[in-house]
Amino acid sequence: MCVRRVKYSRQAARELLSAMRGIVRGEGRQFQAVAEEAMAAYIAKRKRESPRPVAVAHFRASAARNRRLMELLAQCVSISRIPARRSQFMTR
Repeated sequence: MCVRRVKYSRQAARELLSAMRGIVRGEGRQFQAVAEEAMAAYIAKRKRESPRPVAVAHFRASAARNRRLMELLAQCVSISRIPARRSQFMTR
C-alpha cells in the first residue's frame, strides 16, 4: 500500500532534533519514518486522554448542587424570558 506524503516545514529544539537523529542513525531508519511514528503515537495518546477523576468529581458535584438552577434556566430559555427576581433561582 502506497502512502501519499505531503511536504511540510518544521522546526524543533536543537536537543530534540539531535536526539531524533541519534535514534534514526541507531535504528537505521529514515527520519520521516520515525517522525511519522512519533506523530501517530501523539495523536493516539490525545484521542484516549480523559479528564482527571478529581475534575469529573467536581463537575458531578456542581451539577448535582445546581440541578434546580439548571432546570429553571432551561424553562426560562424555552419560554424566552428570565424571571425578574433572583430569589426564584436560589434553592438549597
